[in-house]
This record gives sequence, C-alpha cells and structure tokens, in this order.
Amino acid sequence: MKIVVAPDSFKGSIESKEAAHIISQAIQDFDASIEVVEIPMADGGEGTVQAMLHILGGEEIVCEVEDPLGRKISAGYGWLPIEKTAIIETASASGLPLLTKLELDPARASSFGTGQLVKAALDRGAEKIIMGLGGSATVDAGVGLFQALGLKAYDENGKTIERVGGRLDLIQGLDMESFDDRLPQVKIIVASDVTSPLLGPDGAVYVFGPQKGVKTSELKPFEAGMASFAEVMKRTVGKDCTLKPGSGAAGGIGFTLQSFVDVEFQSGLDLVVEMSDFRKHLKDTDLVITGEGKIDGQSILGKVPVGLSRIAKDRGIPVVAIAGGIGEDTDRLKQEGIEAVLSIVDGPMPIEEAMQNGKKLLYEATKRMLHLIEIGTKLKGVRGE
Repeated sequence: MKIVVAPDSFKGSIESKEAAHIISQAIQDFDASIEVVEIPMADGGEGTVQAMLHILGGEEIVCEVEDPLGRKISAGYGWLPIEKTAIIETASASGLPLLTKLELDPARASSFGTGQLVKAALDRGAEKIIMGLGGSATVDAGVGLFQALGLKAYDENGKTIERVGGRLDLIQGLDMESFDDRLPQVKIIVASDVTSPLLGPDGAVYVFGPQKGVKTSELKPFEAGMASFAEVMKRTVGKDCTLKPGSGAAGGIGFTLQSFVDVEFQSGLDLVVEMSDFRKHLKDTDLVITGEGKIDGQSILGKVPVGLSRIAKDRGIPVVAIAGGIGEDTDRLKQEGIEAVLSIVDGPMPIEEAMQNGKKLLYEATKRMLHLIEIGTKLKGVRGE
C-alpha cells in the first residue's frame, strides 16, 4: 500500500512539514510495510518557506526583524544558493500567528519586518524572490514593507510618517528617491491564491480585515483610508492597480507590489504542486491524506485540501482530510474527492488547548483514521467486494 501525505499547515500550531512527518510517523507505527511519501503543502501563507525548502533543498536564513507591532523577533526566509533565489512569506515576520487575539491592532500593525527580510535577501545577492502572500496581520497596503526598502511617506504637513500601519488616511505623499533600486532588477513571483481587488466588498479590508482585528464599525474608515492611499499611489506611479487580481492580498501588499515593480502572480498551491511533482507521486498511490487547521464547506473556494483532492479525484484516488476543526457543510467536499474529514480533537476542549497539544492530537487522529480504514477493508472482505 502507498500513501501520499500532503497536509497544509495547521495555522498557528503545526507547520506543514512537521504535520506531514507526524502523520507519516503514525502510519509507519501502525504498519511499517506501508510506503509513505511526505509532500508538505502550502498556498503562500504560513509554512510556505518550509514546504518549498523540503522540496527544493536550500537553507533557512534567520534574521532579526520587527514583528507587526515593532517588537524584535527572529524570522527566516528560504535561500537557494545555486539559483540565488529567496523564498519569503509575509506570515514569517508580519503574520497573524505572531500576535495573540488581544494584540490584534490593525491601526498599528506594519509589514516592515517583511521588508527587512526582502532587504536581507537582496544583500545576499538574490536574483529571484518567491514571495508568499498569506496570513498577514496587516492592512497597511505594504507601506511598511516598502519603507524598509527606503520608501518615504509624508502627511499633509510634509512630515515623515514612520510605521503608519493601517492609518493609510494619514499618507498624503510618497517619495521613492531613496528606494532600493535593486528590487526592480529582481524577478519576483508572488505565490498567492487570493485574487481579490484592493477595494470594495471583495477587497482587502472587507474580506480579510475582520480576522486581523478590524471591527465592523471600523470597516468603512479603514476602507476610506485604503482608497485614499490608492489615489496617492496613482499620483506617484501614474497607474492604477486597484482592480488587478491579487491587489487585495496580504492586506494590500499585492497592490503596492504591482504598483512599484513588475511581478508575476501564481497560485500558491499550483506553484507548490508543480515544484513537488505531486502529480507524479500519485502513480500507484492508494490513498492521499491531507489536512489543515479548519475545514468546512467554504474550503471548496480554494483551500489546499480541496485543490489536492481535485487532482487525486481525476486519477481515482481517494482522499481523507484531517483537520483541527470541522465547520459546517463538509458534505459538499465529497463531490470534490474528499471521502472523509476527521478532527484531531478527541474530546471537548478549548481551541487554545487543542493548538497547544496539536502534535499529539494529530498523531492519535491519524492512528484512529487508519483503524477505521482497516475496519472498512475487512467489511468489504466480508461482503465479498
């Protein structure tokens, strides 16, 4: 029997590389004769660097940077020395997992730390950057990122604004005179499955703002600030990128990237699937096990498990998903190729407890799943199928 293990990260708890290893270990402990292929997955968010390093080799370069609230932390990016390629994810330095729920502060949160990672990669001689846009705690339209690279922002009185965060309404002028001129010379591939525009009901503020701490009563003023900044950007660069697909990604970082430099957008999942030769590994595979932090009916809109199940379904390979939490309408997933969804939680417990004990719970859930598969196989034998 051959099983391909291809989970996404369990956000804030287990990165995809470690999740794949835990599931694989549980399978081997259950039956050492089973062939297991580990393929950590990602879509541009948390775990993208580790997943790509697992696939491509290379090393993680750790730097001291600022977290979304300006505190010093250690964060890393992937480095492929032969290709001179850096792999950077916004979740590493500017991500939601770096903040507690009580610390969420969209008015202050800045993407400056991500810009510091970009600068470090440029200093190392990067000629190509793969940037995963996902899991950010910011709605600063990437202003912080570019400030780390020399962009100047001014208020209505011509005073320099540092770490403006989500108060984009304060910005009335931009100056690129000191901007790092190495970035436009680098090939930039954006890995993101977010196709939202910058503004409007499907944009950066209204869709993603609430999970970053934007209250319902604050959505309108945050949106107004984003629109104001878009006008300043339009005056600065002479073009309007607000409607470009992906401009709403990572709190508007996609917008500013497209405004300042030439970038190539690719589906984060498609990029990882291609790099990992996922389709080739499906040859002679009997089962695919995937998973992530939460699975529900909305997962059909672009989550990793469903993307993989569609590929496996075309080859007649069943897929089972393991999740930290299971939401409503998961019956919709069966038509996408996911035969069953299993929660790692084995009893009533707060979400904080589940995340803290995620590794053990994932291991035990995999064992339970294998026992159920074993029972199902025996039943088929009894029925003579």
